[in-house]
Amino acid sequence: MNTYLKANYTIEYIKNWLRANLNDERYEHSLGTADCAKFLAEKYGLDEEKAYFTGLIHDCAKCMPKDETLKILEIIPTEEGEIENPKTHHAPVGAYIAKKEFGISDKEILSAIRWHTIGKLNMSLFEKIIFLADKIETRTRPAEYREPITALLNEENGLDKALLLCYENTIKSLVDRKLTICTATVDIYNELLNKTKKV
Repeated sequence: MNTYLKANYTIEYIKNWLRANLNDERYEHSLGTADCAKFLAEKYGLDEEKAYFTGLIHDCAKCMPKDETLKILEIIPTEEGEIENPKTHHAPVGAYIAKKEFGISDKEILSAIRWHTIGKLNMSLFEKIIFLADKIETRTRPAEYREPITALLNEENGLDKALLLCYENTIKSLVDRKLTICTATVDIYNELLNKTKKV
C-alpha cells in the first residue's frame, strides 16, 4: 500500500486525514467505495490493494471549502461544462490533492480519481471499477438504486451494462431537475449504448 504514498505515510494516516477532512457520511461512503472497489478488482483480475486505496481517497476533496476548490480549479484542466456543476468539482480537485498532499504519482490512481464523477470516453478497466464502486457501495447507497446495477454484473459485458444504467439514471435525474447535461455525459452514454448493443 505504501508504494503509492510519500515515505512514512500509512493507510492509517490516510484514514485519519479523511476523518478530519470529510463529514461522517462522506467518510463512510469512502470506506464503502474502497471495499466495493476491492471486490470489483478481484472480480475483474486487477490489483485489489490499489483499487481499495483509490476507492478510499477518491472523495478526498469532497468537503473542501468552495473558495479553496475554485482556486484549484483555476490552475488545472477541466472539461466543458464541468465548472458549471459544483457536484463534479471534487473529482479533478481530488486528483490534485492526492498528488500534492499524499505524494501519489501513479497515473492510473490519479486518473481514476479524476474521472470518477463524469467519467470519460474509453475508460480503462481500472477507471470503470472505481467509477462504479462509487455508485454501488453498500454503506451509503440505497439498495433500490444499487441493486438493479449490480444485478447486471454477471451478464455478458456486464460491467459496461452496469455503467450504462448509471448514466441512464444520471441523465434522467438531470432532465427531471432541468439541469445542464455535460456533453461528455451524453458522449459516454452513447459509447456504452453502442458497446452493449453489439453483445
